[in-house]
Amino acid sequence: MKVIFTEDVKGRGKRGEVKEVSDGYAQNFLIPRGKAKAANKAAMSELAGQKRSEEKHAAEELAEAKKLKKVLEDDKTVVELQGKAGSDGRMFGSVSTKQIAAALEKQYQIKLDKRKMELAAPIKSLGYVNVPVKLHHEVEATLRVHIAEK
Repeated sequence: MKVIFTEDVKGRGKRGEVKEVSDGYAQNFLIPRGKAKAANKAAMSELAGQKRSEEKHAAEELAEAKKLKKVLEDDKTVVELQGKAGSDGRMFGSVSTKQIAAALEKQYQIKLDKRKMELAAPIKSLGYVNVPVKLHHEVEATLRVHIAEK
C-alpha cells in the first residue's frame, strides 16, 4: 500500500515522502496514529500544493537574507560600542554577541538573533572587528563592529 508520511518515522520514511509499505503496517499502525495517510489522488495533489508553498516560502526567506546581507555589508553600517580598557588597548570585560545584537537594533533598527553571529570568542580588544553572520544556510554576511574606549 502506498502512503504519504505526515511525520518522520524512524527507519521507514521522512515527512512528505511517498513510500510503499505493507497493508497491515499502514492500516494498523501508521494511519490510525496519524503518522501517514493513504496516497490517493486527492492526497497526492495536496502534497504537491504543500511542496509548492514550502518552495515559495524558502525562496522568500532567501531573498530576505540576501537583502539583509546588502544592508549589513554596506560601508555605512558599522555597529558602535564602548567599553573600558587598560592602557594596552585590552578591555576589562568583553563584548558578546548579545551586546552586538542589541546595539545593531538600537542604531539601525535591524533585529538580528544573537545566535546567528558566529563569534569564536568574545571580543576583548578595542578597534574594528569583522563578525561573521549566518543569515541563511546559503547566505553569510560580515558585520563591522567598532569598539571605542569609554
